[in-house]
Amino acid sequence: MNLIYVLGFIFVLGVISGEKVRWDNYQVWSLAVTNDNQLKVLQDIELRPDGYQLWGSVTHVGKFVEIVVPPHKLEDFHEIIKNYNFKSNILTENLQDLIENEQPKVKSTSFGWDQYHTLEEIYDWLNETIIANSVVAKPVLMGYSWEGRSIRGIHLNYGKNKNRTTIFVESNIHAREWITPAATTWIINELLTSEDPEVRFAAENFEWYIFPCVNPDGYVYTHTTNRMWRKTRSKRPSSSCYGVDGNRNFKYSWMQGGSSSDPCSDTYAGPEPFSEFETRAISEFFETVKDRVEMYLSFHSYSQLLMYPYAHTQDPINNQQDHIKLSTAGAKALEELYGTKYTAGNAQTVLYTTSGGSRDWAKGEHNVPFSFTYEMRDTGRYGFLLPAEQIVPNSQEVLHSVIAMIKEGQSLNYFPVTY
Repeated sequence: MNLIYVLGFIFVLGVISGEKVRWDNYQVWSLAVTNDNQLKVLQDIELRPDGYQLWGSVTHVGKFVEIVVPPHKLEDFHEIIKNYNFKSNILTENLQDLIENEQPKVKSTSFGWDQYHTLEEIYDWLNETIIANSVVAKPVLMGYSWEGRSIRGIHLNYGKNKNRTTIFVESNIHAREWITPAATTWIINELLTSEDPEVRFAAENFEWYIFPCVNPDGYVYTHTTNRMWRKTRSKRPSSSCYGVDGNRNFKYSWMQGGSSSDPCSDTYAGPEPFSEFETRAISEFFETVKDRVEMYLSFHSYSQLLMYPYAHTQDPINNQQDHIKLSTAGAKALEELYGTKYTAGNAQTVLYTTSGGSRDWAKGEHNVPFSFTYEMRDTGRYGFLLPAEQIVPNSQEVLHSVIAMIKEGQSLNYFPVTY
């Protein structure tokens, strides 16, 4: 999902003063796009936000889009709703309230999944976990970010064979999607400690490479300065704006739709493919393991979607029917624990047109057998600000879904087990 522009004058003042950006009295609305006139007015807002921010690209009729409305634009916004006959629904009266209620009132001093953690806390936990499980867990340094932070992950392998069927997981390429590193760390912990037979089978019969935060600069910035920041934090002398959308910066299908050439846009694809330290790190590391990767998973939020390639076209991929079978099994499993309904399908069909994303790159460039994106909870009530109390149930259903897809894949003669 995407936030078109960061705050203007208020945002700049916040950065200069070192204070956190605040979103007091900013409202979040959901609009149904039912005709071409509505589509055009929202696309105009996307190009010239003038204070508005869209949580989702506006590419075609028949979709809902969430829009953040600043206090000084409320009167104008209601005129737009009236003049264009939008079906609308207010999701929150005050965005700042969602931010302040995202975390528990009293935070624990130990690492756990009842709250969201900083990058430092995540990395400390990852180091401790690797030391405590050193026989099967190894540290992985993928590379470094623009600001020099390490991009760390974990390699799990319970077998003697060093070339086993592998599952590759990357998350938090969009900084504000805090639920994704929370889910990946929870899944790591389950793969190491769960006594559930299905989890043990998945943990012990495949290799796993898991990277909780592949955009560390952006993630840190969401904690220190602007909770709603999406992009990397790179800076180029040709623009006063910061960052690139990492999930528009991969080489495959780069700039073929749903991406921007404007450095101030939150979907800015960069001056060229792999312009970002972070996306180059993913690409270069993936080259070292790609031949044994059976499934590539990219974790995002929000929308409750389970998507397969491609996002720039609906042309079928080489094993489309198998992707359909796995994503259908995955979506069914997501609903089994808590009734959470996901939509599964082609990314362009179920979400919107994008290009230059990691999922499509893994399939289109490297022909990984399976490549999926999870857009985790929810469908807009909290959006990117999912309360911490939902971390565990969200993570449980995602892992349950991943295991269901592995089982479905094995029934189709994928995911061979080697020891």
